[in-house]
Amino acid sequence: MRTATSLVALATGTALLLGLAACSAEEKAVKSGSWTVLSYSIADTDLEPYMMDDVAEMGSVGSQENLNIVALVDRSADYTADDVLGQGDWVGGKLLAVTDGGADELEDMGDVNTGDPQVLADFITRGITEYPADNYALIISDHGASWPGVGGDESFDGDGLDLEEINQALTDGLAGTDVEKLDLLGFDACLMATYEVASKLAPHAERLLASQELEPGHGWDYTALQTIPDNGGATVDELGSALIAGFEAQAVDQETQAEITLSLVDLNAIPAVDDALAAFSGALVERAAGVAPVVGRSLASALGFGRNPDPEQDVFMTDLAILAGEIGVDALDVSDEADDLIRAINDSVLDKVDGQATKGATGLSIYFPPTEALYSSDYDALGVDGDWADFLVAYYGAGSAVPEESHTTFADGDAVIDFDADGVNVTASFDAEGAENISEAFIRYGTVDADGSVTFLGREPADFDDEGEVVGSYDLSQLTISDGEDTTGAYLDMTIDGDVVTFDVPMTYYAPDAEDGTDALLSLVIDGDDLISETYYTHNVEAGTYGALSADPDGIISPELLNVDADGTEQWLSTSDYGLYADLPNLEYDFPNLESGTELYLELQVVDFSGNVDTVAVTVEVP
Repeated sequence: MRTATSLVALATGTALLLGLAACSAEEKAVKSGSWTVLSYSIADTDLEPYMMDDVAEMGSVGSQENLNIVALVDRSADYTADDVLGQGDWVGGKLLAVTDGGADELEDMGDVNTGDPQVLADFITRGITEYPADNYALIISDHGASWPGVGGDESFDGDGLDLEEINQALTDGLAGTDVEKLDLLGFDACLMATYEVASKLAPHAERLLASQELEPGHGWDYTALQTIPDNGGATVDELGSALIAGFEAQAVDQETQAEITLSLVDLNAIPAVDDALAAFSGALVERAAGVAPVVGRSLASALGFGRNPDPEQDVFMTDLAILAGEIGVDALDVSDEADDLIRAINDSVLDKVDGQATKGATGLSIYFPPTEALYSSDYDALGVDGDWADFLVAYYGAGSAVPEESHTTFADGDAVIDFDADGVNVTASFDAEGAENISEAFIRYGTVDADGSVTFLGREPADFDDEGEVVGSYDLSQLTISDGEDTTGAYLDMTIDGDVVTFDVPMTYYAPDAEDGTDALLSLVIDGDDLISETYYTHNVEAGTYGALSADPDGIISPELLNVDADGTEQWLSTSDYGLYADLPNLEYDFPNLESGTELYLELQVVDFSGNVDTVAVTVEVP
C-alpha cells in the first residue's frame, strides 16, 4: 500500500509541472472576480455515489474564463463503479483539473488518507499556488458531525478530520501561499454550521457556508458555480447565495426541502459573536441556580438538529439564536445579553435557507446536551471562545444541587384514561413542589408482550401547565413500512411544530451479504395530511458522523422498536427476523389502527432540567 505523499513535494517534480497549469503564476493574469474552487471529496465512504454526482455537476460547468475547478477525489472499491468525468472507475485518490464535461488527471495518488490534515494542507497549497485567482474557495465534502469534524476515510480505519485538524490544515496550507485567507470555506456535509466551527476557523476565511441540519444525499448543486463565468466573475457573497439558491432548487426538485438548512456566515463578524456569547454565558453562570429551569424549558422547545430517539446517537445541537431568544423572554435579568447575542448572530449570517421542519433556523447552532451524563468531555479540548463550556458546567451543577424534594414527580393517584373518537387521552398531576423545574413531558405507548415486557411503538410530546397537570394523547395507530412483499412495524419519535410533524424512525441497514449492520435513521415530515419528505440517514457510531444513507436495493433495512423488560432494562430490537428490501424510494408507509383487544401500555413522563424523570403508567385494552 502506498502512503500519502506530500502534494507539495510531488508538485516540484518536472513531470507534475505539466499538471495543474500550463503556465506559471507569474505568467497568468489574475482577473478581478475570478475564482479557484478547491473541492476536497472524502468519497472513500458510503457517500461515494452521491459525491460522484457532485463531481459530475462540477464537470458540467468545468474550468472556464474566471473559474478554475480543482478536485481531490478519493474513491472506494465498495460502493460504485461509475465513470466520472471520463476517468472511468478508480480506487484511491486522484487529483483532477475539472474541464468542460471531463477532467485532466494531474496525479493518481493511490491509497491516500483524506483524514490526514497534511494531505488537505498540501492540496490547499498546491491549488492556490498553481491556480492563481482573485478569490479562493475550499469545499470539504463527506459525513459531518458538527464540532467533532468531518470524515472519515474507510481505507484508513475511518480516519476523519476533527476540528483542530481542519484548523491546522488551513493554517499550514495557507502558510505555503501568499494568500492570508480563503474567501469561502464550505462544508458540503451534515451539521457543520455551528458556532464552534465558525469561531475556531474564523481566522482562515472570509465566509463559511454550511448546514445546521443533516443534509440530504444530493448535497449542494455545483452547477451553481456557473454563476461565476456567466457574470464575468463574482463576489464571495454572490457565489455563496448562488450555492444556497442552487441547493434549495435541487432539494425542491428531489422533494427533500422540508428539512434543509444552509447558511452563509461572515466570519469577520464572529469575534463580535464570541464577545456577545461570552457576556451571555457569564450572565447565565452568575444566575445559574435561578435561571436553570428557564434554560431547561427553553432547550426543550428550541429547534434542534441531528436529533435521534436513541440518545447515544443524538448530537445535541441547538439553534443558538432561538435558544437565546427563548431564555431572554422568560429570564428578564439576562434579556439584554440575549438580545445582544441574537443581534450579533443576525449580523453574521448574510444569507440562509430553511424548510418546513426547520423553519426559523437562524444559521448557527451550538452544543447543548440536556444532562451532564450525555456531555462529551472532548468538548473541553476545543478551545473556542465564548465561555459556553463554563456555562454548561454551571448549568449541570445547578441541576445536581436541586434537593430531592424539589424533583419533578407525579402526585399520588392513578392516571385518568379517556377514549374518544381521536384515540386515547391520559391525564395525571405532578406535585407543585417541583413544578417550576419541569422542562418537558411525553407520552410513550406500546404493546404488552407475553413475558411482561413492553414493546414501545412511539413517543410524542405531552402538554403540561403551571397548575400541575399533564395530558398526553395517542391516536391508537402504529407506523408500518412495507417493501411490497413484507410489512413490519416501526418506532417513531414525534416532533410537532404547528401543522408540520416530523417522525424520526430508528433503523439498521445491512448491505448485501453483510453480517454487521449500520445504524440508520428515517426522517418523515408530514404537513397536514401530506407526506412532504422522506429522507434516510446513516450514523457512524465511532466517528459520530452523519450522512445520507446510500442503500443497495438488494440490501436489508430493518426498523427498530424499543423493548423494555419488566426490570426496566431498555434495548433497541429489530422489528422482525427478515427486515425489508432496502429499495428505499419504493417503500410504503402506513398508520393502521391497533386491533381491538390489544393490551396497551401507556406512560406519561415528566422531565426536569436536571434530567430527573418521573413516570406514571397504566395498562388498558384497545376498544
